Amino acid sequence: MKLTKKSHACVRLEKDGRTLVIDPGGFSEEDAALGADVLLVTHEHADHFDEGQLRAGLESNPAAEIWTLKSVAEKISAAFPGRVHTVGHGDTFSAAGFDVQVHGELHAVIHPDIPRITNVGYLIDGGRVFHPGDALTVPDHQVETLMLPVMAPWSKIAEVIDYVREVKPQRAYDIHDALLTDLARPIYDRQIGALGGSEHLRLTPGASAEL
Repeated sequence: MKLTKKSHACVRLEKDGRTLVIDPGGFSEEDAALGADVLLVTHEHADHFDEGQLRAGLESNPAAEIWTLKSVAEKISAAFPGRVHTVGHGDTFSAAGFDVQVHGELHAVIHPDIPRITNVGYLIDGGRVFHPGDALTVPDHQVETLMLPVMAPWSKIAEVIDYVREVKPQRAYDIHDALLTDLARPIYDRQIGALGGSEHLRLTPGASAEL
């Protein structure tokens, strides 16, 4: 499986000539969803969900379909009947050769005064990749590659380190990093790498790795 990092929280997974894209949002490249066979969206925040990008992805591939939670599905399903599927915690499905399990229910707490929205994570192919969206969800399954939300308004580095320790992946790749400056990256790399207990890796946008 080939993993390609797009900007911020968006990643592309490719295997056997098929492509799965997670969270093409407003911080991602304009072509992030193009050519996808499967599109997954974790929640409705603009840095993870961009309606224009999803429409472009569905229009570029008439066979492409979306799986997401209700709050996102209801924004785009009318324009693409039969191609937008609503999922929630505990659901499983197969699409374009990828097996997907849905984990999690709520976005992480930003502040007690801000109502929490729904958020789901996606476990791909029996644990080869897990993308939690904006939550520190621990799936009840061994994870090979964790897409790690490394920096966000709702987290601090101690929580990120403890999350890696709890999930215990073979490796963790940074996502949710658009707000992390180059000046700060070495600090995060050093502390997560030293304390997380798993191999900690980072890809620049557009770079790929074989899993």
